[in-house]
Amino acid sequence: MADSETSAAEKFEEKKQATSALKSFSSGGFGGVSAVLVGHPFDLTKTRLQTAAPGVYTGGLDVVKKTLAKDGIRGMYRGMGPPLVGVTPIFALSFWSYDTGKKIVYAATPDRKDPKLSYGELAFAGFFSAVPTTLVAGPAERVKVLLQLQGQGGSGPQYSGPVDVVKQLYKEGGIKSIWRGSLATLARDGPGSAAYFVSYESIKRLLTKPGEDPQQLNLLNVLLAGGTAGMAMWSIAIPPDVIKSRLQGAPAGTYKGFLDCTRQIIAKDGMAGLFRGFAPAMARAFPANAATFLGVEVSLSLMNKAFPNW
Repeated sequence: MADSETSAAEKFEEKKQATSALKSFSSGGFGGVSAVLVGHPFDLTKTRLQTAAPGVYTGGLDVVKKTLAKDGIRGMYRGMGPPLVGVTPIFALSFWSYDTGKKIVYAATPDRKDPKLSYGELAFAGFFSAVPTTLVAGPAERVKVLLQLQGQGGSGPQYSGPVDVVKQLYKEGGIKSIWRGSLATLARDGPGSAAYFVSYESIKRLLTKPGEDPQQLNLLNVLLAGGTAGMAMWSIAIPPDVIKSRLQGAPAGTYKGFLDCTRQIIAKDGMAGLFRGFAPAMARAFPANAATFLGVEVSLSLMNKAFPNW
């Protein structure tokens, strides 16, 4: 009897600590690279719609048409360098922080009987994942947005690449200029990440047959849950994303901060202005995030087989 109780306790702990920090970090990086390769053209379309002057584009398809006409297919991947380089630490931090958030919940509830976290607990872990991630994502988003905006309105490029962006921003306003929009990034990613991870876990549970473990790899379930999770995230993340893009893409002095940017957008474009770029963001959400979680789950499964003692 004692042996069976010990075995049950060990299995309980194993479920709580199933993913090591190193594996969470590494699999998140794989997922991020997958997301950028699939989703960057959609992201560029969204950013240009959010920041262009009224009348420049009639919609997402017009952005694509004009970008292809001017720069070819290469133009749809303008500004991909920063997210591709930064995506490994950003997504790695996100998934590592998410697992850390879950471990914080376990530590705060030592008497729990079930290792399965409630949706509220998953939401906490999801929101927590955005906090350290913003340390990297804020500056990377700033650089990405400025590079994506090049080539609009017939003006020539202002920057030769990501390093040149950082140099010019530092010369313009020091570290503060590089970090502009980081608060908006957290305002976007905190609630968005909560919705993201809760949706992913809940959909996987719904798709899992009775008696089976939702954590067991099923590629179709992973794709469906990951894509839907991305749509859930962006359904609430667009307004702060619009504000973030405006703050990070505008010349210095245009806005006093997050609230002033919000006020100016609403005064000029109404509430609809906060949802500019919604269509391309949602179009990107499913394939990019299906690719993210596929990259995470497949790499994690391979690492578990290759390095079971990590």
